[in-house]
Amino acid sequence: MGRRWHRFCVGVILLMAWLSGALLLSGTAHAAADTRPVLKVAYAEFPPIEYRNDKGEAAGLFIDLTRKVAAEAGFTLEFVYLPVGRIYLYLQNGTVDLWPGLTGIPSLRDDVLESWASPLPVQLSAWYVEGTPPLAQFKDLEGRRLIVIGGYTYGGLLNKLQAAKNVEITEAPNHRAGIDMLKRNRGDYLLDYRQPVMEILRQPSDRMLRQSEVRTRNTAWLFSLVNHDASDLREAFDDAYLRLAERGEIPPIRKLSTGFVLPGFPEDLPP
Repeated sequence: MGRRWHRFCVGVILLMAWLSGALLLSGTAHAAADTRPVLKVAYAEFPPIEYRNDKGEAAGLFIDLTRKVAAEAGFTLEFVYLPVGRIYLYLQNGTVDLWPGLTGIPSLRDDVLESWASPLPVQLSAWYVEGTPPLAQFKDLEGRRLIVIGGYTYGGLLNKLQAAKNVEITEAPNHRAGIDMLKRNRGDYLLDYRQPVMEILRQPSDRMLRQSEVRTRNTAWLFSLVNHDASDLREAFDDAYLRLAERGEIPPIRKLSTGFVLPGFPEDLPP
């Protein structure tokens, strides 16, 4: 009885020691994960590239890629859902560290660093209802009523259109509203990106919509220069992207090009 009791006590002591060690290792691992630098990431309603899902969480092709690249680079992320105009402001004042967005935004030229890696192309189109002539060249917008999405600058194109005396501009609050305004003849063309429009063409009357390509734009990670580590962050993301691509875990690096541009498009606007 004494020996059995002794063996039992020794076993219990060893088990407790093992459990304590396991918990200590687990706690150390969690602590290590928790100490990774946290980056605040802005995102907008731009499905399927980025959007807020039914659970109120950041989702989309670019968001998923951002999570993978950030994890590879050793960062954790805190997502902030914002209108596009507010994203520009928050990048300028440093409220957010980065945005998975579009390159060549004139108002952010002196406020951000763009990643060299550009994961996705984005197509800007002029949408119209059946019966309206398609755009063959940029000057076909002269004398027309144009619907735009509030907060979007279209890479500086909006300023050009607003300066034109013979183009009437009407603003829609979101993509769906822009489509509905177009179908109600509130404008001749809707200037909007192909990906988010295609995601919401669900109504039977949406079948009357057509599109003319205007230009191709590129995505990138935009890092706020208010963050003094912006250059290091860009390098960390680009290097992480390259490693993941080399391992075949994400699509390979895109070869950047200007892509399609509607004839007569302003040449001084960045790609």
